[in-house]
Order: sequence, then structure tokens, then C-alpha cells
Amino acid sequence: MISRFLDVKHSVTSVADTMGWDGLLPRGWQKLAILRDLLLPFVEHTKVLESDTSCLYLVVPALLHLRSNLSDYSLTHARSYRDIATLAQKMNENMCQRFSCFLDVTDSKFFPLAVAACFVDPSVSAEVLIENDDEEIQNLLESAENYITNNVPPRLQDEMSEEEEEMPMSKRPRFRFFSANHPSRPSTSKTSIRQVIQKYKEGLSHANTEESGMDFWTSQSCTVSAHLKPLALNLLAMPASQAFAEHVFCLAGDLTSGRRNRARTTLERSAFLKLNKT
Repeated sequence: MISRFLDVKHSVTSVADTMGWDGLLPRGWQKLAILRDLLLPFVEHTKVLESDTSCLYLVVPALLHLRSNLSDYSLTHARSYRDIATLAQKMNENMCQRFSCFLDVTDSKFFPLAVAACFVDPSVSAEVLIENDDEEIQNLLESAENYITNNVPPRLQDEMSEEEEEMPMSKRPRFRFFSANHPSRPSTSKTSIRQVIQKYKEGLSHANTEESGMDFWTSQSCTVSAHLKPLALNLLAMPASQAFAEHVFCLAGDLTSGRRNRARTTLERSAFLKLNKT
């Protein structure tokens, strides 16, 4: 609405002058432009995340970008436009509270599923998580690694254990039945998974960032990263939201509510044409 209002600025000003109405001063128009730029990233991320092509790995980068944008506005316009700076600050505080389940590892409702999906996508994980020195980001990265370590399919953990059993006798512990139950020593499978995760992180510098996460993991077959392939594919297949499915249900309801009983096309074709209209 604000963007449309700014597009017809000259027409609105002309009508106001003709009718003798009070119009906005230049500072008022400038404030509207700043407000539009503040809200525009929310529009863009909403359109992306509610589509049927978006995946869960986009959620954390979108939230971090929005929070960063709000922080910048609250600092940049703290003196010139205090009301906009205050609005940005309040929105940032609300986002921190509302989305703490995705971004705050200390929150009781925090669940690392979204950040784990972000971690296994090489097109975003290096820039968003691994190469970021922020303490909050590093805590998210650690939670993602722990989640993946604890959720690698048991079948692959057994394969890792079998690989270790092929080690020379000199490298094996003498009393495996003692070492396996030793509380201070991590299990063999989790140690191997940690090594695979570390090699994956080291290989991100050579990964093709323009390649989708699905294409990357589908091509993994003979490398050590292939141990994470089943879990990574499951994480990348999760949708970012249920908005598209709800939109389809609403559309199908409109097409079957009795207002289009004379339509000769099937429901499936009608819904397809409605969703894909240009």
C-alpha cells in the first residue's frame, strides 16, 4: 500500500492542491519512503517462504536478515526519525521473542531443526553459519551439529563402526568391552560422525554455491559426506511453511462451493490454472 501511494505521489499532490486539501510535506514523503524500505524485506521473504518451492533451510537466513535490517534502521534513524527508529526497535524485540524457538538456544522451546536444515545446504551454510564469528550464530551452529550427530540413521552408524573394525589390530583398544561402556569416552559412531561433519565443513570452501542443496547431496556417493546424505535429503525436503498447502485448500473450497457448478473442467485442472495464472 505504501509503495503504491509513493508511486502516485505526483497525482496525489496535484489532486490535493486542486481541492485545497492539506498534503504531506517533503519530510513526510521521505518518512514514508523510509518506512517502505523498512517493511519491504518482510514482503520479499514472505513471498519466498510461502511458495511451494521454498525449503526449511531458508527460514534461519531470512530471520537473521530481518533482524539485522531492523537493527540497522534503529541505529541509523535514531536521531533524524525517532519514531521509525522506535518502531524498528519494537519490531526487533518482537521478532526475538516470537522466533526464539529458531534462533535462541537458551529458550526452552528452541528446536534446532531449522538451523540443521540450513547447515546441510552448502549454498547458504558457509556464509550464514560457519564463516560468522557472532557468538549467537556459533551457538546455533553447535546446536545444528549436535542435532545431526544424534540423528544420523542407525544403519549408517553401524557402517561407520564396521569401518573402524577394519583398522589394524595395533590401533584397536585391548579391552573393547570396557572401553565401550566407559562414561568419559564418546562412542565410536558419534566420533566418526563428528569427523564427517568436520570434513563437510572443510569442503564447503570448494563447493559450488550456485548448486542447490538437493543437487549437492544427490551427487554425494563415494565421499565421506555420503554418510550424512539420508538425513540431509530429509531436512532439505521439508517445506518452509504450510502457507501454500493452505492456499490450495482455500482455492479448492472456492471451486467446489456451488458457485461454479456449470464449469466443465475438472477440479484439478481448474486449480492448476488458477494457481499458475500469469
